[in-house]
Amino acid sequence: MDLIDEVRSTVNTIPDGKVASYSDIGAHLGVGPRRIGRIMGLLDDDVAWWRVVYSDGRPAVCHCGTAPQILAAEGTPFTGERVAMTHARHRFD
Repeated sequence: MDLIDEVRSTVNTIPDGKVASYSDIGAHLGVGPRRIGRIMGLLDDDVAWWRVVYSDGRPAVCHCGTAPQILAAEGTPFTGERVAMTHARHRFD
């Protein structure tokens, strides 16, 4: 499996109401967060892109800024405009 497929598979394990940062995914796969960001841009829209956030909890700004609304609809906890990472961070096994 190549890295693009690994990122796709990893993102698809994040359940509703949870998120992972680019750094979380990078640490899980053994690559840097910038590389994860570049790969995320290559993935199709059937990957749960809105569940991948910046390490400080800021949602992605792509797709016309719709990530916060999608995350809120899934029950993801927020503190202001940022995801409450202490409560919403998905832990990879």
